[in-house]
Amino acid sequence: MGSGMLQRLIPGLALALTLILSLVRVGHAEAGGLRLLSTGDDSRGWEAVGRLELDGRGFCTGALIAEDLVLTAAHCLYDKASGTRFAPDQIEFLAGWRNGRAQAYRQVRRAVIPRSYSFDSATSPERVKDDIALLQLYQPIRTGAVTPFALSQHPRGGDAIAVVSYAHDRAEAPSLQDTCNVITRQQGVLIMSCEVDFGSSGAPVFSLEGGVPRIVSVVSAMAEVQGNEVSLGTDLGQIASLMDEIRQGGAPLPQANRITLGAATGLAGQRNIGAKFIRPGG
Repeated sequence: MGSGMLQRLIPGLALALTLILSLVRVGHAEAGGLRLLSTGDDSRGWEAVGRLELDGRGFCTGALIAEDLVLTAAHCLYDKASGTRFAPDQIEFLAGWRNGRAQAYRQVRRAVIPRSYSFDSATSPERVKDDIALLQLYQPIRTGAVTPFALSQHPRGGDAIAVVSYAHDRAEAPSLQDTCNVITRQQGVLIMSCEVDFGSSGAPVFSLEGGVPRIVSVVSAMAEVQGNEVSLGTDLGQIASLMDEIRQGGAPLPQANRITLGAATGLAGQRNIGAKFIRPGG
């Protein structure tokens, strides 16, 4: 995608998407305003954020939005090494995973993504906009320790937000960053100042307005704006249609053909793969 198109979509920002395909050791858990939620007191209220285990080959972050529904990023449903989709029964949600234990363990029954999402398409704001998925669990999570999050749409530029996520260097407990903002919002893509890393894909982005956390976006990828690292998220404009589809018995993910790694994006935690960065040309 040319830089002119990016300029038209996001006026005033020189945006260069940085696609991360595998593990790289950068940053520390306490950097950039991140606070590790390593104790029961720290993590209270955030137990509905969990780690998505992807057939032992990596992980993403997800969040419970109903007793049997998990919100995450669409690209998390693809194996970055082979380029194929994970079958639903290869995905497990670990609600409130912390220090080797979860509040609940659930297998995934089916998953739906926007029909317009294409994992092997060229990188573009349109692709980030569609990078959202709903997973239906085989058994609902009904425990007082895990309360699903409510949703809210249409965050505005300048709004204060928070992200709770796992990442490769903090995979055993989530971290909270509650000191970031929406820089701008264009055509369903949020440009945010929040710090993200491998494993953060699918992490919920919260509005804390009124003291109640409500999910307003899902972390999709890293980016650069005028040399500064930022994060990209999708808004929730397609969530209603995804909910309708999954409640109507949306089919489990079909098998997909092998695709080229050059199209992969996002921040899913990967294991035993060399680091590689891809930046689209201008």
